[in-house]
Amino acid sequence: MKRRDFLLTAGAIAGTAGLGAAGLGATGLAPNVGQRKAPMPYDLIVQKARYKFTDQSTLGMVSLLPQAPPPVLVGHQGKPMVLNVRNTLPDYTSMHWHGVRIANAMDGVPYLTQMPIATNETFPYAFTPPDAGTYWYHPHCMTMDQMAHGLTGVLVIKEAKDPGFDADQVINLKDFRLNEEGEFLPSFTGRGAARAGTFGNVVTANWQENPVYDQPAGALLRLRVVNTDTTRIHKLYLTTTDARIIAWDGHPVRDPIALPTALKPVFVGPGQRLDFALRMPDSEGQKIDLMASLPGQPKVMASLRAIGSNLNRNLNALSALSPNPVAHPDLSVAQTHEFVFGWSPDSMIANNGVCGSMGYTFWSINRTPWAGDAATGIGPLAQLELGKSYILRLRNESPHAHPIHLHGLSFLPLRSNKRRLKRNWTDTALLLRGETVDVALVADNPGDWAFHCHVIEHQKTGLAGYLRVS
Repeated sequence: MKRRDFLLTAGAIAGTAGLGAAGLGATGLAPNVGQRKAPMPYDLIVQKARYKFTDQSTLGMVSLLPQAPPPVLVGHQGKPMVLNVRNTLPDYTSMHWHGVRIANAMDGVPYLTQMPIATNETFPYAFTPPDAGTYWYHPHCMTMDQMAHGLTGVLVIKEAKDPGFDADQVINLKDFRLNEEGEFLPSFTGRGAARAGTFGNVVTANWQENPVYDQPAGALLRLRVVNTDTTRIHKLYLTTTDARIIAWDGHPVRDPIALPTALKPVFVGPGQRLDFALRMPDSEGQKIDLMASLPGQPKVMASLRAIGSNLNRNLNALSALSPNPVAHPDLSVAQTHEFVFGWSPDSMIANNGVCGSMGYTFWSINRTPWAGDAATGIGPLAQLELGKSYILRLRNESPHAHPIHLHGLSFLPLRSNKRRLKRNWTDTALLLRGETVDVALVADNPGDWAFHCHVIEHQKTGLAGYLRVS
């Protein structure tokens, strides 16, 4: 595999419109009020793409750009965003903004929050992100096929207060399944779907193998690492001690996380994000590597190379990240709901409408497999009263790990039967084999919120449902 330049595009969100998701008009776009300007929209085209992993282009990629990974999109905390998603594929699609607490109508889940986007249709997503941090986006219709072929991108929401970094680097971790000619292999296997998932054989960062990014010597760098893979749980560490973890799954760390090492890497499941603050080396040409503990031997996922004169910065010069405005649950009155993740007792073909079926049912929540995106008469896994505090007990009865993702809400891990959990806000809880985890939240965002495993093969073969907040 040969290194290729990574094309990064980022747009600025302009305008000062004061209406967020709560003030959307019937079209889904924030209306102009008086002299306020509407936000400058992103016009995003879901399209077929090609990319040179080898000397021969791989066809059948899916991206927002014709020959590059999906771009990093940039917004600002508390400022409106408009993202017009146009579909040019022959298949349907939709777009989910993973981890962003927005109005239910903008969440991008087909049949639950919107109808799928057909060929040559455009859906205007409009929301005001309440939280700063590192998030990402991916389709929630034809999910396995389109994600496996590349449609996973990073969404950065800038803080209202600049924390003082000299540079910002995004690393999007994503596997692909290719043969020796660079052609796509099937996205999944039945054997993989019934176990830990079907792993890719080309492990990339920003669609490259071990890319090298030049950054100023002695600079303070924010490194945003996002696992957008359909299956792989990454075990990560850096080859420097002049660093610290400052955010987890978009939110500033409130319970400190030790800097990972080769002997004790940090587990980052599909859908999860990790932000480092690090100081670049003093001398030109010196490198810091982002490492992954993969089977067989450690792998360099990406490298940061110092260039230019030494800026001689100090990590202590950084401002602490301001907490995001997440409501704290009152555990003294919190009601508990239990969810069991395990095998499916039934064999069925899910009704996914135009959003694709994998042809298997292996998994379930509370011993009931998801009947499909387009199934009718399917009620919520639990009904939560708006504004009240809850504890969700997540019990994994299977021998495989499950990154459990909840849309629209953030939650706080409390306890595990296997390990000491860090009490940092998140939207994705990585359940280990046989593990039971309690998490707490305030049900403060009304709507029907998807609740599923982010190993996509597990999600699409039964391990999915939704919670209703009303």
